[in-house]
Amino acid sequence: MKNCRLTSTNKIFTFEEQKSKLILKNIDEVESIKIHVDGCEITEGLRCDYLHLAKGIEFFIELKGQDLLHAVKQLKQTITKLGSKNKKQERTCYIICTRSPLASTQIQTIDREFRKDYNSKLVVKSAPYTDSY
Repeated sequence: MKNCRLTSTNKIFTFEEQKSKLILKNIDEVESIKIHVDGCEITEGLRCDYLHLAKGIEFFIELKGQDLLHAVKQLKQTITKLGSKNKKQERTCYIICTRSPLASTQIQTIDREFRKDYNSKLVVKSAPYTDSY
């Protein structure tokens, strides 16, 4: 099996696929784990592209073209398979897309569902997007 995980204290972690790109800045340079999920950690079924672990937070990342609803399903499946079973586990889910076809009210409804069911913020942004932890 190939190595799906990279552990490092890099200042910047880049997640990129086709035209979608997310940059996470590791401002305190803490040890972080970048996990390539799609086709590596999970090879069958719905799954998101990456999982990033840092500061006790699970960051689930889906890089998408336009199909936001499919991205939501991928994130939910990956949280179920790889996420901590601890209900209080802090999470952030990113959907980075080339353009957002959903109305903001739909995104807000999905965000509420993620907060309630998965203790997760949902961040839906156009590529490229930069965040920090």
